[in-house]
Amino acid sequence: MSALPAQPQIWPVAAQPITPERFRPYGQVIWASADGKQFDREDAQLQLDQGIPRFYIMRLHHRGRRFDKITQHRRCTQCLGSLGGATWLMAVAPSAINWPELESPELESIVAFEIPGDCFIKLEVGTWHAGPYFDSERLDFYNLEMSDTNVTDHQSCNLQTSYGIVVEIT
Repeated sequence: MSALPAQPQIWPVAAQPITPERFRPYGQVIWASADGKQFDREDAQLQLDQGIPRFYIMRLHHRGRRFDKITQHRRCTQCLGSLGGATWLMAVAPSAINWPELESPELESIVAFEIPGDCFIKLEVGTWHAGPYFDSERLDFYNLEMSDTNVTDHQSCNLQTSYGIVVEIT
């Protein structure tokens, strides 16, 4: 095993516009629908049965476009959307839920999406994710997950330690 470089390499990942088809391996993109529409497969298919759901607004300050940690939740789905119509970025990699022994995503599997402010995303159980990222000073997001997700269901991979890299969304 070779030693990792002292300075991490920058691993560029180009953000692509989100579409339901492109995002399907990682979750769902949810767009506005007419009031009164019946529940169907285009609505968020949630898994929030492992405790108390938590729906809240989180305020994030300048996040930039670089990260060295990526996280997954193996017991619940998570929904995120920006408030005020702001566009934002999210990096994801396929779920490892069927391979619990995997402690990190494959580096080449990390992709990034540009998400407009008129939709939200639902992450599938186990989807690796890093974000939200954005260029402005501050942005508010609504977040739906379990009340204890970040305590009891928060597996993270340090990409600097595992691969010697820092990802930059371009």
